[in-house]
Amino acid sequence: MSSSFFVKLPDRGAVLVSGPDARNFLQGLITNDINLLDSQPMAYSCLLTPQGKFMFDFFMTKQGDAIQLECEGGIRASMLMNRLNHFKLRSKVILEAIAEINVFQIVGETRSAESMPDPRHPGLGFRAYVRPDNMPEYAFNEWDRHRILLGVPDGSRDMKIDQSTMADGRIDQLNGVSYTKGCYMGQELTARVHYRGLAKRSLVAIQTRDIAKNPFPVYGGDLKSGATLLGEMRSSCGDVGLALLKDDGLALLNNAGFSPL
Repeated sequence: MSSSFFVKLPDRGAVLVSGPDARNFLQGLITNDINLLDSQPMAYSCLLTPQGKFMFDFFMTKQGDAIQLECEGGIRASMLMNRLNHFKLRSKVILEAIAEINVFQIVGETRSAESMPDPRHPGLGFRAYVRPDNMPEYAFNEWDRHRILLGVPDGSRDMKIDQSTMADGRIDQLNGVSYTKGCYMGQELTARVHYRGLAKRSLVAIQTRDIAKNPFPVYGGDLKSGATLLGEMRSSCGDVGLALLKDDGLALLNNAGFSPL
């Protein structure tokens, strides 16, 4: 993409984690290594159930003496704070939920001075908390389509809460999981699936060959070729979308009127 643009992302919030034990507290819970923030301005991570299933994803940055977890907004930000608070015990940690913050995604080679590289994929561009003033603003759909074409999940739009694994969303391939940092909540299943190659399905970007005659199933709906179940539909934008496909479902995708991207 030759020219840069930005979009304002809807429904974003944050949880601020501060106090002398903030780093150690987070390190024992999240999927990624908090120490990445010593060498890069932003890192991507998730919070899982003890059984290794997705609960929240977020972007970590330093905000003064606090660590900001930029997450889904509204009630989801409060839920993340409450979940973290459940594990605080005697840790010297202060948690604060912010229901709504401004988040801007920049796509293209030009960036604003305040922006940070999106840690998930080079093609995603940059993320900023101050509105860029050196490029045009586009509609959210322009970003959503770009994200889907890169096969990148958008939080709980694509990862089912209490059900999806890190392998389902390829989160480790998007720099959201550390396999070297030590224990964290949900690590056992995450590591076992990774090292033993147990993943049987994953998110795949797909396109319908005729959106009028062959539209995508509704979110969470079954994607089928005749009577054969191929997987489940996730987010979509126009004629492209993400589907959680079984390994043996990819080969039959064309028979259902869809093409992998």
